[in-house]
Amino acid sequence: MTATATHLPGRSRRAERTLIGVAVSLSLLFVAAPLAYIFVRAFSQGWQVYAANILHPMTLHAIWLTTITAIVVVPVNVAFGIAAAWAVAKHRFPGRGILVTMIEIPFSISPIIAGICYLLLYGRQGLLGPWLRAQDIQVMFALPGIILVTMFVTAPFVAREVLPLMQAQGTEQEQAAVTLGASGWQVFRRVTLPNIKWALLYGAVLCTARAVGEFGGVSVVSGNIRGQTNTLPLHVELLFNDLNAVGAFAAASTLTLIALVALVVKAALEGKRG
Repeated sequence: MTATATHLPGRSRRAERTLIGVAVSLSLLFVAAPLAYIFVRAFSQGWQVYAANILHPMTLHAIWLTTITAIVVVPVNVAFGIAAAWAVAKHRFPGRGILVTMIEIPFSISPIIAGICYLLLYGRQGLLGPWLRAQDIQVMFALPGIILVTMFVTAPFVAREVLPLMQAQGTEQEQAAVTLGASGWQVFRRVTLPNIKWALLYGAVLCTARAVGEFGGVSVVSGNIRGQTNTLPLHVELLFNDLNAVGAFAAASTLTLIALVALVVKAALEGKRG
């Protein structure tokens, strides 16, 4: 028994080193290597070619369109996430479970299916298409459609981060503030928001990263109109189809940098949340 007990720590350390080695090897193979390859290919013909591809008018338009979409989508989803989490965590009402289920729906539906649903609703031959056409309002194959489908796909991120924290904190602090005469806005600004700020920022970072990288739903509702409705992920595909591999990797490197920045911020916020 004593000999066995003496050998267990050594075996445990060897197993630990083995698991760490496997994890690091797989991470290098499946994550680090592809990321490095993107930048190697992007700069394979030199900095000047890379800059020329990034500064191409269509690439700049794709970056601009992606940025505008994120700027609109993220604040709306932050507001929705706070409101939905507040309603579920702080109140009891009929249909509460249905609301929770609806928040989770975008995670359960393929973005392409979501894009098709929007197309059948807002397209020219869709349910609201004739009315929109009569009002000279174009939703599909334009910026509004891109924003709507991206908003749908990214809707759960903030709510899912904020809701568990609100549920864990309960309602005692808010009730005490109301008892002391605080208004609803004062309760939110001085009590609720400070308690959820790191989870809120964490959800906003995840929402931003997802909005910037969305491909499936946007590919359906944008129409892939060259230089008009191509977001950055769609523009990468367009460049590949045009056999401009260096340009595609240059555009992809922009998305990669955004993702890496999001990961760094995410890691920092995880420490704050802890």
